[in-house]
Amino acid sequence: MVASTQELDSSWMHVALDQAKHGVGLTSPNPPVGAIIVAQGKIIGQGYHRKAGEPHAEIEAIRDAKTFNPELLTGATLFVTLEPCCTVGRTGPCTDAIKACGIKRVIWGAQDPNPKHAGRAQEILSAAGISVTTGVLEDECCDMIRPFTKWVTTGLPYVIAKVGQSLDGRITRPAGEGQWITSDAARAHGRRLRSRVDAIIVGAETIRQDNPKLTLRDGNVAGKEQPLRVILSRSCQIPETSHVFTDEFKDRTWVLRNLDFPQVLQELGKRGIVSVLVEGGANVLAQAFASRAVDEVVWYVAPRICGSGLPAIGGTGMAHSVELQQVKIMPIDDNVCITGRPIWPPIQA
Repeated sequence: MVASTQELDSSWMHVALDQAKHGVGLTSPNPPVGAIIVAQGKIIGQGYHRKAGEPHAEIEAIRDAKTFNPELLTGATLFVTLEPCCTVGRTGPCTDAIKACGIKRVIWGAQDPNPKHAGRAQEILSAAGISVTTGVLEDECCDMIRPFTKWVTTGLPYVIAKVGQSLDGRITRPAGEGQWITSDAARAHGRRLRSRVDAIIVGAETIRQDNPKLTLRDGNVAGKEQPLRVILSRSCQIPETSHVFTDEFKDRTWVLRNLDFPQVLQELGKRGIVSVLVEGGANVLAQAFASRAVDEVVWYVAPRICGSGLPAIGGTGMAHSVELQQVKIMPIDDNVCITGRPIWPPIQA
């Protein structure tokens, strides 16, 4: 059976999405974007956005095609996960480069969420006689840029809340026992989340009690800068000998004093922080959930009953329960990782 044009377009866009995945966690404050160029039924160029200030995915793919298949570039089709840029920033407009190289069809998945730019690329390219198709694998392409979309439309970072707990909901064990609740494999999996974000948020008590390093030790991605380590404190009484103040990344540690969680996000958003990982403790997690700031949950559950210790959500907790959508459940050895996105109930007047 011959595949339809729609099926072929979706198949090629999946390849562009695979390219975009290479840039996750590396491009802030820009979004991760992937692109491929297709001619005569084969890929003649591919690329992804590697870092803010460096060439966008479309430019990488055009350069790749010019290097290895220049004779096929004229009349080719460009697949890109996000609407091409049409303004001058750190780099030139991708729409200009597309027009100049002879591409005759452009297909993208997600529209630019920036209201200043949305839809302009289609007008520019169509006016130049280039065929434009939009919305191919739109949901998947929008999903790729969720953190950027939140930041560019609200000014606030995308928030991932990570928790490791026992079966009875504790994040600490009884006095005299060891520090860890979850397994080595589950903790390594959780540390890999750091490669996705621009900053890690913890409370001062977590530093005092656990003295964590909060570094990229597992699944370190080439080119990934150590995320900022943001410590929330009331008293600022934090040991100066803590790892976060003495290691090679000490300049990547910030202490924010006497700010509630929404204020913390506002401060980070103004500084170009697009995504954050909240690693604890119980009071900071409670603030994040109580302020309805959490966009994604990664929750590890160990086959352990502690009987005492801190609950996962401390303080006064939340006024309403929260259901998760797009839930995934993954075993990690004898632990379980549950991920999902909160469905926040409407705010009542």
